[in-house]
Amino acid sequence: MIKHSIEMDQAAAILKLLGDKTRLTMMRILADHDCCVCEFVAMFDASQPAISQHIRKLKDAGLVKESRRGQWVFYSLNRQYEHFEFVQLLMDALPNQEEKLTELEKQGKRISCD
Repeated sequence: MIKHSIEMDQAAAILKLLGDKTRLTMMRILADHDCCVCEFVAMFDASQPAISQHIRKLKDAGLVKESRRGQWVFYSLNRQYEHFEFVQLLMDALPNQEEKLTELEKQGKRISCD
């Protein structure tokens, strides 16, 4: 149950942003694991600029935050986001994406930011 209500326009903006399957999947993965762009590039078989654009949209909206670890930048859900409870409800309703990370590990591409 959401403790704080969310306005319709705010909910619509979040749902519009997450209406893209790639961004929605990225968010679901980030609900369980921090990831870097290179991991998403390998998972989605997409270009680095395309993945970076998705991340930028999520970050600009405040849904995702970044942290530097050495030369790498990792992304995670922003749990301080004003409407995080709403986002968490959505993520909880979706299937986890562990198989994507498992497949990445099998390919030896988990955290391979060279």
